[in-house]
Amino acid sequence: MGLQAAGRRSLVDTVVEALRAQLVAGEWKVGERIPTEHALAEQLEVGRNTVREAVRVLVHAGMLRSRQGEGTFVVSATDPGAVMRGVQRAGIRDVLEVRIALEAEAARLAAVRHEPADLERMQAALDAQAHLEGADGQPVHGNLELHADHDVAFHRAVVEAAHNAALTATYGWFSSSVREALVTALDDQAIPKIVHGDHHAVMTAIASGDPEAAERATRALLDKPKRAVETLLDGR
Repeated sequence: MGLQAAGRRSLVDTVVEALRAQLVAGEWKVGERIPTEHALAEQLEVGRNTVREAVRVLVHAGMLRSRQGEGTFVVSATDPGAVMRGVQRAGIRDVLEVRIALEAEAARLAAVRHEPADLERMQAALDAQAHLEGADGQPVHGNLELHADHDVAFHRAVVEAAHNAALTATYGWFSSSVREALVTALDDQAIPKIVHGDHHAVMTAIASGDPEAAERATRALLDKPKRAVETLLDGR
């Protein structure tokens, strides 16, 4: 199976895709050693250096693992990078559904674990957001992205107040999708805009130490835009 490409970088990318396709198809099972560089180079009709670079890419992606003196073994038949790209491209509704799952639990934990500094960060984010709003309480159009940044900062502060490292890390890589969905929603007149009262309700519930109230407030905050998006999708 010869591979043709315009340049070296393109050829490496082509080999990466060829090997990734074989991994996903189950050509080599998880835990199994893949063929040697020499064998793969002959199979793909490319140089060994090209194969070496392609394998390195898949090691960094978490699909392969190299063991000194033993070879390279299959770790996963699923490309984590592809999963991440799927999340980043998820629609607003998908993002909101995941946000509800993550943030509702985070708010519950934050109600019993928060520290004064956590509440200060939440308040600072809301104050910064308020400075970007017009007389109607809505973000000025030119400030949509910065407004979204402060909104994400508030919700990250809520998640961090749960003091759960795994939850914080998960929300950290997901936050880019949250921000992208927020910017899109802010620019869509059919989707309800951010209401400070709803945010303050979340913060107040957390400050009161009531986990049930914190979860309810968080679900109420995110359920409004979710229902609006579902209505729009049903109408298409």
